[in-house]
Amino acid sequence: MSEKTIYCGSGKKQSETWLKATINIDKIQDHIEEFKGHKFVRLNINIKDEADDYGKDVSLSVDKWQPEEQTAPAKQEQPKEEEGDDLPF
Repeated sequence: MSEKTIYCGSGKKQSETWLKATINIDKIQDHIEEFKGHKFVRLNINIKDEADDYGKDVSLSVDKWQPEEQTAPAKQEQPKEEEGDDLPF
């Protein structure tokens, strides 16, 4: 199932090793996570093939990926030995 991408900011590539971006806080408010008392937001940062009308060539979106819940493997039932005398002789 494909979820809608939540774009939350944009920016410009300043050099090969430096990106400058702006984030819209209102768009990420519902995606703030907490871990060990710290709050954070996971983002995808993508460099566009071409700049948009405003010269922005960096796109930011909320990373909504969640690991799939793993279910414990079902235990294979051992065939129960029938009680009684099933010796062939």
